[in-house]
Amino acid sequence: MRKLGNQCVSFFKKEAVFCISVLLAFLSCFFVPPSAAYFSYIDWDTLALLFSLMAVMKGLQKANFFVCMANLLLKRMATTRTMLFILVFLPFLFSMVITNDVALMAFVPFGLTILRIAGQERLAVPQVVLQTIAANLGSMLTPMGNPQNLYLYNRSAMGFGEFCALMLPYVLAAAACLALAVVLIKPAPLAGISLSAALGKPKDVLCYAAGFGLCLLGVFKVLSPIAIAAAMVLILLVNNRKLLASVDYTLLGTFLAFFIFVGNVAEMEGFRNFLASVLEGRVELVSILASQVISNVPAALLLSGFTSQWRGLIIGCNFGGLGTLIASMASLISYKMIAKEYPGQRKRYFRWFTLLNVCFLILLFLLFSLYSLIKFPGM
Repeated sequence: MRKLGNQCVSFFKKEAVFCISVLLAFLSCFFVPPSAAYFSYIDWDTLALLFSLMAVMKGLQKANFFVCMANLLLKRMATTRTMLFILVFLPFLFSMVITNDVALMAFVPFGLTILRIAGQERLAVPQVVLQTIAANLGSMLTPMGNPQNLYLYNRSAMGFGEFCALMLPYVLAAAACLALAVVLIKPAPLAGISLSAALGKPKDVLCYAAGFGLCLLGVFKVLSPIAIAAAMVLILLVNNRKLLASVDYTLLGTFLAFFIFVGNVAEMEGFRNFLASVLEGRVELVSILASQVISNVPAALLLSGFTSQWRGLIIGCNFGGLGTLIASMASLISYKMIAKEYPGQRKRYFRWFTLLNVCFLILLFLLFSLYSLIKFPGM
C-alpha cells in the first residue's frame, strides 16, 4: 500500500498539470452533469494534429536527425561565443517547426555534451537558460511552434500567414535580445568540436519526414487532421509500435481534461460573466498573469472560452511562457536536465532563469505596448 502511495505521489510530481486538469474536469462534472454535449467541448482537430506532430518529432529525434543537423554547424567553432550562438539559436529556429518542448529535448542534452567535450561546463547554467528562453520565444512564430498556438490557431480560424505576421515583430525583437545576451558573455578560445552521431536508417528518416509533411498539410488545412492522425497510427502500428507508445499521452490527456473543464465552466453563467468582464480590454495582461500560475497551455484553453479577442490571447499566452518556471511546461524539461546533471547548480539556475525570463517578458510587453500605441494612437 505504501509503495502504491509513493508511486502516486511520484506520478503527481512528474505530471502535476495533468493531474490537476483531470481533477478540475472531474469536479466540474458535479455542476454540469455528463452528457453527449461533452463531445462538442473537445477540439478534435487540435488533439489529432498535436498527436501527429509529437509522433513524427519523436521519430526524427530517435533517428538522431536534429543532432546530425546541428553537428554540421559545430565543426568550425573558434570561440565559446560562436558555440553559444549556435547552441542557443538551434532551439530558437527548430522550435518554430518541431515545438518548443521537442527542441529542448533534442538540443539541451546535445549542448551539455558539447560543453563537456570542450571543457566549458562553467557555461552550463547560462547556456541552458538561454536555450530554454530561445525555444519558448522561437516557438511563438508559428501555429505548430507550441501546443497553445496550435489550439488557438484552429479556434481563431486565422490564416497561416496572418498568424505568423502577428507574432513576427516580437520574434525578431526576441532574436535581437538573445543575440545581445550571448554577446555579453565573455568569450574564450575553443578548438573545433564534433560529435559522432549516426543518422538513423534512411527509410525511417524519409518516413518521418513524409509524416511531417502530412502534418503541415493539416496545419495549412489542406487535409483533415483526423485523417492524418489515423494514417500515423496505422503506419506506426506496422513499422514502430514502440514509438507509438512513447508519445506524450499525458499532454493529450491534459488538453482533453481542460476542454471538458472549460466547457463546463462556460455553462456556469455567473463564472462566465465574471471571467468575461475580467478579460474585457485586458486580454493580453490577464493571459500573461494566468500563465505564470497555471502555465500558458492551460491558460489558453481556459481563457479561450470567454473571449473572442484571438490576437490578444495569442500574444498574451505566448508572452506568458516567459516568467516563472511553470509559465511554460517546456521550461521544466530543461530544469530537470540541469537538476540531474548538475544538482549543485539548481539554485543558481533558478535565479538566472527567473531573472532573464522576467527581463525578456518586460521587454516584449513594453514593445507590445509601444506597438499598440503607434498602431492605435487614439486608444
